[in-house]
Amino acid sequence: MKRKVAVVVTARPSYSRVKTALTAIKEHPGLELQLIVAASALLDRYGSAVDYIQKDGFEIAARVFNVLEGENLTAAAKTTGIGILELSTVFDNLKPDLVVTIADRFETMATAISAAYMNIPLVHIQGGEVTGNIDEKVRHSITKLADYHFVASEDAYQRVIKLGESEDSVFNTGCPSIDLAQSVLDNPVLDFDPFEKYGGVGLRPDLKDGYIIVMQHPVTTEYMQSREHINETLHAVTETGMPVLWFWPNVDAGADGTSAGIRAFREKFNPQQIHFFKNMEGSDFLKILLSSKCLIGNSSVGIRECAFLGVPVINVGTRQNKRQRGNNIIDVGYSKIEIKQAIDHWLTAPKPTQSAVYGGGNAGQVIADLLSTIELKFSKTISY
Repeated sequence: MKRKVAVVVTARPSYSRVKTALTAIKEHPGLELQLIVAASALLDRYGSAVDYIQKDGFEIAARVFNVLEGENLTAAAKTTGIGILELSTVFDNLKPDLVVTIADRFETMATAISAAYMNIPLVHIQGGEVTGNIDEKVRHSITKLADYHFVASEDAYQRVIKLGESEDSVFNTGCPSIDLAQSVLDNPVLDFDPFEKYGGVGLRPDLKDGYIIVMQHPVTTEYMQSREHINETLHAVTETGMPVLWFWPNVDAGADGTSAGIRAFREKFNPQQIHFFKNMEGSDFLKILLSSKCLIGNSSVGIRECAFLGVPVINVGTRQNKRQRGNNIIDVGYSKIEIKQAIDHWLTAPKPTQSAVYGGGNAGQVIADLLSTIELKFSKTISY
């Protein structure tokens, strides 16, 4: 009998992180994929990740609408609570043999709590990493709730062991998002027009002489400063005069401030060279990244996929503090001057070497094979 594996995707980046694992699970003869799409992955204002999921041929077993409007700390806590209520019902209906949760967004806590209290074996992908904001608490809490840990690096592997998890439950699978990056390296040609394919907002700058990408999210522990932070980045990239492809922020506390800052800047200064997108298919986004001069912001894509692709990154602020990285990162504060200096560096410096710190491109298949063979359990003894 096939093992039923419920995978909960709650946000745009979560789908990119796990897409190749979903494919491998779907195609594995010993597994049945139960894909649950929830939270901001269902919402148009955050890129309608669900549309890309369906376009990729995945059947959705359940949809969970649990995002409470507000984009502040209270809304995040209540969204998590609603998620626990709704996911518990979904798990009761689907009766999975395993539940898989991804990374460290606040919605993933709802998945972990529901599975743990329902005695369903819980698999956590991308635990053991450090960043320094609220995600840190969520990530390590899920580690303690999870029964199996599919980590993305050796550093993360060692940290999960130090957190008291048994070595026979921790596996360094690499990051599934690196699988997608590998496929882009195999076919790196930018073979589509991003404006024609994805629309967006703003004029269509000429990209043939190079362009910059920005993806900057609010930091939940600094959410009151999110508008101030984004203004510094907006002024920095505008003053370069280069074309900029800007991607909309995640649904986190402070996202209203980030979005309001972008809209106010656009209305006041009418920047001719910035074009704004909500979302792109994962492989298209990585091709855009690979052809860019650099990525600016605080997305983990700069730490993971860009390291593997050798894309220069300007990491702004504290959101990725202490996360293991390659040599493609320049860390700066929330300062227009620092950001501009870093841009000037990457415009003249050699392209950084590629790094396999988060895996070599086969994580999806490794994860599926493990899911089909690991001994099922829903309780554990912590080893110290």
